[in-house]
Amino acid sequence: MKKIFYILFILGCFSNLFGQKKVTVKQANKLFERKAYVKAAEMYEQLGTDKEVLQNLGDSYFYNFQMLNAVRAYGQLFFMYKDSLKPEVFFRYANALKGTSDFEKGDAIMSEYLGFEQNTPKFMKNITRNSAFTYKLVMMSKNKRNGDFGISFYGDKVAFASLRNGENATYGWNERPYLDLFSASVNDEGLLVDVKPFSEEINTKTHESSAVFTSDLKTMYFNRTGEKQVEIGNEKYATVKLYKAEFVNGKWTNVMMLPFSSDEYSVQHPALSKDGKQLYFASDMKGTIGSFDIFVVDINEDGTYSQPRNLGENINTIHREQFPFVADDGSLYFASDGHQGHGNLDVFMSYKISDTEFDKPQNLGLVINSEMDDFNLILDYKTGKGYFSSNRTGDDNLYTVAVEENKLQFLVEGEVRDKNSLQLLPGTVVKLFNEAGELVEEVVVGKEGTFTFNTEPDKKYKIMAFKDFYIPAEAEFETSQKGKVYIDLQMRVESYSDAEKNIRKDAEGSFFIELENIYFDLDKSVIKPQAAQVLDGLVALLKKYKYMEIEIGAHTDTRASEMYNLRLSNRRAASALEYLVQNGIERKRLRSIGYGESRPLIICPKNDCTDDEHATNRRCTFRILK
Repeated sequence: MKKIFYILFILGCFSNLFGQKKVTVKQANKLFERKAYVKAAEMYEQLGTDKEVLQNLGDSYFYNFQMLNAVRAYGQLFFMYKDSLKPEVFFRYANALKGTSDFEKGDAIMSEYLGFEQNTPKFMKNITRNSAFTYKLVMMSKNKRNGDFGISFYGDKVAFASLRNGENATYGWNERPYLDLFSASVNDEGLLVDVKPFSEEINTKTHESSAVFTSDLKTMYFNRTGEKQVEIGNEKYATVKLYKAEFVNGKWTNVMMLPFSSDEYSVQHPALSKDGKQLYFASDMKGTIGSFDIFVVDINEDGTYSQPRNLGENINTIHREQFPFVADDGSLYFASDGHQGHGNLDVFMSYKISDTEFDKPQNLGLVINSEMDDFNLILDYKTGKGYFSSNRTGDDNLYTVAVEENKLQFLVEGEVRDKNSLQLLPGTVVKLFNEAGELVEEVVVGKEGTFTFNTEPDKKYKIMAFKDFYIPAEAEFETSQKGKVYIDLQMRVESYSDAEKNIRKDAEGSFFIELENIYFDLDKSVIKPQAAQVLDGLVALLKKYKYMEIEIGAHTDTRASEMYNLRLSNRRAASALEYLVQNGIERKRLRSIGYGESRPLIICPKNDCTDDEHATNRRCTFRILK
């Protein structure tokens, strides 16, 4: 009996052994190539730390917005293989880090990718303060897992895409249902109500999303994903195409693909101009600057379309530009991860400046933009309300947006640093002057080296930074730009000793102007012609630095009594001061003091100095007070 038990045990072990299939890189790569990222990640997790495995693992998590897992995989990849990675991997790792709010490390990686320094928190703070508007958000569904996005105005309703049709087959990319289009009303609380799917003429067994409607609601443009994957380069894709449908006799019909759609590239996210004569969309078709660009076609009166036109480098970058929306005034709103932002997709706005040109895009700042993907903002200028999509909670969700005037004050903020060492300079006095030159406010910079002033709109100002033994720095600005203003001033002040070779710092920390010695005749305080030439150099220096204040110190030799020498030195110092005043230097910037014989440069044994040594001790010094 025991022998039979052992035989059965061994057979069971072999059965389990042969029943378990070994996971291979080839199997995982096939899933990855099919964009079945969830299952691919499960396999890659079992496959060690090869470069290809770690990169594809990180990408699988990144493309499904699982940023913590993406950071873990990319972090190991960078630790082991950083020097051999392609630039686009730096870009994804940086955005994954930002997606976890690790902006310090994310900015460091992004700076390596871009070749110049990034400071995302500071940039977003500045952008938010500069914005003319701020925004209030309400999530439109209590179920955060519905996967709602791609919203548009649909008369007095809205249309949007969603995963909420649980009867659909699952999609390999994220193991969730395929997208369908729905309509809904929005109640007074900003929530979706009376949600209904569009008909089967619109919703099929593949993805549908991003519907947009003509003003008469008789024509719809929307996305639909192809039913089969086609090989493009080394990868297989089911490309996204644009379709048009007509509303006839109470139902959507005559669904047809637009002629500039293709199996070889995707065309998606349609948006109509107010007059319905132009159709904007995102595409990775030939002629793009980067991944996805925004294009436009003219809709002709006979229903045909012009050739697609790329909106150009002001709008499009080497990365993604998607989800266009055209406001009533022609302004273009769109999402991008190529323009500087908070991380991943941010929402931008660009004013239209001609039929073919848009101005430099403006990031809409915090609240609208988060560290994750924020996109598909649509606004009704008349009501000040709108909607947008974001996956900031981990899943795509829709938000109602209320637009309000930015109540932030007109702030001016900055910091003061040494021009050469770049060290912060606490203790600096920073003064704000109005256009008339009147002092409005002054502050003393604290240990962080920063200062802040409140200003008023449509005014001109000047800021000056004063620090003892430094040349004052100044900057002028005005608050006349559109909306609120936040100005970040980097005040750089240079020390006198760095700016001028003849200014030195002594062992006690005092700053002196080194000039040729001023000699006085014995027992005299009259400025001689040679002394006048030296003082003329000092006049020039004081006129160059109009905020410099100095002390003129006069010294005597040791001949005569101590009291006599003190009085004599006072007269000599006062004489030099008067010469400077007579040559245009304000008296309040000058101070004279006689030191008598108390500070000789040469101390003679038994007070027995030569004539030359006595002459050296008879001198004037020029110490900088501020």
